[in-house]
Amino acid sequence: MFPLTRMRRLRRDKFRPLVRQTELDVNDLICPIFVDENIKEPVEISSMPGYFNIPPDMVAEETDCIADLGIPAVILFGIPHEKDETGTHAYGDRDVIQEAVRTIKSDCEKEIIVITDLCLCEYTSHGHCGMVDNDTHEILNDPTLDILGKTAVSHARAGADIVAPSGMMDGMVNAIRCALDDNGFLNTPIMSYAAKYSSGFYGPFREAAKSGFSFGDRASYQMDPGNSDEAMREVELDIDEGADIIMVKPAMPYLDIIYRVKKQFKMPTAAYQVSGEYAMIKAAAQNGWLDEKRVMYESLLSIKRAGADMILTYFAKDMAKLLNE
Repeated sequence: MFPLTRMRRLRRDKFRPLVRQTELDVNDLICPIFVDENIKEPVEISSMPGYFNIPPDMVAEETDCIADLGIPAVILFGIPHEKDETGTHAYGDRDVIQEAVRTIKSDCEKEIIVITDLCLCEYTSHGHCGMVDNDTHEILNDPTLDILGKTAVSHARAGADIVAPSGMMDGMVNAIRCALDDNGFLNTPIMSYAAKYSSGFYGPFREAAKSGFSFGDRASYQMDPGNSDEAMREVELDIDEGADIIMVKPAMPYLDIIYRVKKQFKMPTAAYQVSGEYAMIKAAAQNGWLDEKRVMYESLLSIKRAGADMILTYFAKDMAKLLNE
């Protein structure tokens, strides 16, 4: 009790590193890359200041810049030349992601882990993450699973180190695990977007990936923001189906979910600091309302403190530069 106990004793600068419980490290970071077949030069994403879509012939250069900062992994999102109702260009051996993976693996000077986002929303003309019944506009779960399996195999064949299914289709992890194993990719891990919420924080991403939906919303397959026990069920099912890493998305509005998932399952746990989280901090900083570097660091530290082992973030390069200083 005060005055015997004084909590401020260990808050002086020289003691802070000694008693700090949570540290951010460059090895915690995963950097997203948007590869766009429709452009010849990098194009800034207007709703994500400082972030760019990259043409395919620059993906190796961009990846080398990321690797030079000590960031251990990238996750690739593709924007194809053409879209159709069934996402045909998600799984062709010469499509945008498959070619990007091959380019990174053959042309990059430094080794880096290549994760591929495995979803159909960037490749379908309607912008949804699965097949659609044209009469009812229902998102068809089971017919989508075969396509996800086929896409996963095409990514692994191209050289992807990890595939990351994000469509929140029931049974997707099992379908992908079976497809990978049947085609000889037993050692390709699955990072599952296991608890992905139907969130308002994805808006800027849809501009970046050109994946806005033409009707309805994604609430029929993404989770209700009010539900936490459901997240535990989703994560458990994905683990049972063969997920090697599980993810919570978005991150900051769902720190409680990250904490519960890590505490209950003790699995390698990823969290995605999504485009809306990035855009809010950037916009406020540009208006002089907060210190961007300080808030960037604090936001990422909170995700790590909640239990995330790895963080997908658009701040990856900026954070790595700050940590390397």
